[in-house]
Amino acid sequence: MIWLTLRQFRLQGAVVFAGLAVLGAALLITGPGLADEYAAGTASCATDNACEEFARQFVIKHQALYGALLAIVVGLPGLVGVFWGAPLIAREIEAGTHRLAWNQSVTRTRWLAVKVGLVGLASMAAAGIAVFAVDRWSDPLAAAAAPRSSRIMPLLFDAHGIAPVGYAAFAFALGVTVGVLVRRTLPAMAITLAVFAAVQVAVPLWVRPHLIPPERGAVAITSGNLDSLMLHNDSLTVRTQAGAGTWTLENHTVDASGRKVEKLPASIGAGPCAPPGPRPGSDAPPGPAQECFDAFAQQGYKQYVVYHPADRFWPLQWAETGLFAVLTLGLTGFCFYWTRRRIS
Repeated sequence: MIWLTLRQFRLQGAVVFAGLAVLGAALLITGPGLADEYAAGTASCATDNACEEFARQFVIKHQALYGALLAIVVGLPGLVGVFWGAPLIAREIEAGTHRLAWNQSVTRTRWLAVKVGLVGLASMAAAGIAVFAVDRWSDPLAAAAAPRSSRIMPLLFDAHGIAPVGYAAFAFALGVTVGVLVRRTLPAMAITLAVFAAVQVAVPLWVRPHLIPPERGAVAITSGNLDSLMLHNDSLTVRTQAGAGTWTLENHTVDASGRKVEKLPASIGAGPCAPPGPRPGSDAPPGPAQECFDAFAQQGYKQYVVYHPADRFWPLQWAETGLFAVLTLGLTGFCFYWTRRRIS
């Protein structure tokens, strides 16, 4: 049974693992050069401003390639579910070859266990290889972008750590389950893709923020934490930074009683926070004067923020991977029940 499963799977497996081998070789060749370029740039910059500018340009220079690598890691679990999971059982049932296996003294449980076990492990291994290779290659880019973004933010979170392995296991189990229920290969593939895409959108929006209770609180608006201050018709909209590399869930101004304020009054926008003139010799205007922040404090305005700090990356990774592991086990158990009880 193991030999037969490997023989049936050899083409799909060879294509994916050959592609991963090519990807790994390319990253292994280019990775040291990327690390050397970042090390040389940070060592040669003379001031903090120069180092910040180098880091910004370094990220911009390589962001297209990095974006393509992220797309590969994020898309791989879905492809595994569609092309490995959905046809695995649906194709056998559609062709009727499952009956031949069952009539050769192979039990339904063993037949399904071998297929799901071998190909499922291959799915997780493929995702693990991809994320490990991209993680190692992108370390210099992560360091350069650290003050402005971090891997805890949604798109980057989905392509780093151990979560992609959980996504691959879930996508594969989802594909197998849909195939068992639908019993036709092409509809099973389409349904698997649609459901997995919906899950990947829903989890970062509504589930991940609450896997661990986020930090929250009202903070004073200062020049040190100000992110943006937008003036429109003499009214202000403020946004602050919760900290370097944080994932901000809510960010709004509150008054002295703690009520949400959509826009600050015109008296502040036209008064102490009015835009000053540009600096001599510079096209960029300076930041707000200290009188602006004093006015916020005197009138009791603060910024209410809800966020996950950057150091929650691994706790959230483990929590979300555990969630997908539970879903995977549930789907797998359902497949065994349905195959043993409902498929003839």
